[in-house]
Amino acid sequence: NFTYCPATGLAVGNEHSEFAGWAFPFPGVFLMEEFISEDEESEMVQLMDRDTWKPSQSGRRKQDYGPKVNFKKQRLKAGSFSGLPSFSKKIVAQMEACPVLGGFSPVEQCNLDYRPERGSAIDPHFDDCWLWGERLVTLNLLSQTVLSMSCDSEGCIQLFPASRKEKGGWSLQGAPPAGSPAGPDGSQRLLSSRLVPRREVRVSIALPRRSLLVLRGSARYGWKHSIHRRHILHRRVGVTFRELSDEFGPGGAQEELGRELLATALSFQGRPV
Repeated sequence: NFTYCPATGLAVGNEHSEFAGWAFPFPGVFLMEEFISEDEESEMVQLMDRDTWKPSQSGRRKQDYGPKVNFKKQRLKAGSFSGLPSFSKKIVAQMEACPVLGGFSPVEQCNLDYRPERGSAIDPHFDDCWLWGERLVTLNLLSQTVLSMSCDSEGCIQLFPASRKEKGGWSLQGAPPAGSPAGPDGSQRLLSSRLVPRREVRVSIALPRRSLLVLRGSARYGWKHSIHRRHILHRRVGVTFRELSDEFGPGGAQEELGRELLATALSFQGRPV
């Protein structure tokens, strides 16, 4: 097991394990703490609780603001979708200041309510790639939790010696000199390393209360994400925003439908569907 370090982007071996002191780069994760204030959090959840929460899988409840989708047949229509909720307008505007969210225009918002007494959890999964674009954005409300990352693909991950910096964070040790030859995969390998099967690696990403998480690139497409029951200690509300894939964007096969859905979403006049 490894723990993600937001300061360095490394997955660091957990203490008191055989991988303590070892790490590997884990790209595609952006985490911003204290994204909203306590008052903003309280107001958001109060407004959510005025609407009905529908039962979902694995002890969760949900509120969905998005188009009607048949993922199996890859069919999409507006249905009763009337836009994202009004209280999300300010949140979406704040996202524009995040360095990894340039041009992010959410077309769907899903609120998920987790409670320990219901045994709430979510199994390892990939979010759909036909409809949803690269960046998955989640706002973590009411309590801290842990997002667990796992991988089913073959191959190995290369671990490197790591040491803790004086001001926090971690750094990899034993990097080869600049200009040294690249390895067979085109990358420069560190002088001292070890390999572990990719399928046996788990990376924990701690999500503080009121933090904003963005998954993209390899963290979005190469690693499944989940939340275990043991990491839900108090009520937790996860608010996930999704953008459209390229198929529904400029020049895509369904550009017109994408434009219509996006205009509806950003009217911010929606109720849960």
